[in-house]
Amino acid sequence: MTLPPEGAGSYVENALGKARAAAAASGRLALADDSGIEVDALGGAPGVLSARYGGEGLSDAERCAKMLEALTGVPPLKRSARYRCVIALVEPAGREAVVEGNVDGILLDERKGTGGFGYDPIFYYPPRDATFAQLSADEKHAVSHRGIAMARARVLLKSWPRAGAAS
Repeated sequence: MTLPPEGAGSYVENALGKARAAAAASGRLALADDSGIEVDALGGAPGVLSARYGGEGLSDAERCAKMLEALTGVPPLKRSARYRCVIALVEPAGREAVVEGNVDGILLDERKGTGGFGYDPIFYYPPRDATFAQLSADEKHAVSHRGIAMARARVLLKSWPRAGAAS
């Protein structure tokens, strides 16, 4: 199965494209996501381009460094950011739904913590007084954008009648 390339359009378009391709290839319900980080001081960038921020082939540490460079001189109170995750659910018969999860934080001016991935070492989450990289995997999943979106997807799936079930 070949998944469609992720574009610069939107999280919804990217997630739906992947879920549609998977549902068509498997003949079963498919779930796919797209996510990114949005930095207010950068006008919401990098957004859907988060995984490619700074150019192709950069490591997570290099992307964090590029982000910190872009935020040089931006005071802490202006470094608000959010992680956003969109999950698309698609059935081969055509039923589709999209759910979203977001978590707000502040970008620090240096890396803290060794866990997580991506921008987690610079994404400070005030309610836990830690970066996502400083949280355990269980702590992070309990409050993360993906965790929130997955919980919403689970609720939605429970409301969908099963194929072949009596109405």
